[in-house]
Amino acid sequence: MDEAEQKELVRARYGGIAAPASADASGCCAPAAESACCGPAEAPGLDQKALRMGYSAAEISAVPDGANLGLGCGNPQAIAALRPGEVVVDLGSGAGFDCFLAATQVGPAGRVIGVDMTHEMLKKARDNAAKLGANNVEFRLGEIEHLPVADNTADFVISNCVINLVPDKAQVYREAFRVLKPGGRIAVSDVVNIAKLPAELASDPALLCGCIAGAASVAQVEAWLADSGFVDIRIGVKPESRELIAGWAPGRGIENHVASAAIEARKPDSKA
Repeated sequence: MDEAEQKELVRARYGGIAAPASADASGCCAPAAESACCGPAEAPGLDQKALRMGYSAAEISAVPDGANLGLGCGNPQAIAALRPGEVVVDLGSGAGFDCFLAATQVGPAGRVIGVDMTHEMLKKARDNAAKLGANNVEFRLGEIEHLPVADNTADFVISNCVINLVPDKAQVYREAFRVLKPGGRIAVSDVVNIAKLPAELASDPALLCGCIAGAASVAQVEAWLADSGFVDIRIGVKPESRELIAGWAPGRGIENHVASAAIEARKPDSKA
């Protein structure tokens, strides 16, 4: 599968989750069963998933219905430590869940920019923003390898279980570095390899769309961040996430090969 085919699989998958009628029910990118990582579930199930990922009940209740699609693998807000007046860019913003939480933290003097390549997700996110009256949030169409954001814009770049879906992950981290202000930080929740995937898992298109087959090792992520110019790199693997991950593809042992991780780094301050 080449990069264009991989992107199209992911685009169709997540477009189908945002607007199920648009999905091809025969393909890997059709809406999945509740047990799959990327499949929609009933609202109570989604709330429980979010709690297990590190979101608080107050955070879950603060966003509009339909913003939490249960697609993440952690809570980047918990590691971002956002402050009033800051600018945040969310890579792969989906229906806007993390954007709306960030908007509350940065307040009316701050700004949140969500970037997503899926038209259906953007529509859902913009509808959710209108429901919430979130005037400090905007959603832009774009690929996270080529962000529609100017240089030195953001105080924080966040992302939740999206970078693993991208073929050129190194380019994503270069783009994050570019759009960050000097001294700005990246705070990501994503899946990482803790053991090499067997060939039958690594080549499964459903597991590519489902946040498994595209996972990179901790060493690879560290190298990409360092090569992009980041410092103070910290990657904390969360062994407890394996129980949640096991439910994404029951019976296939994926929890023995990937886990959620908190990925943090800083763009150096400008030199005097």
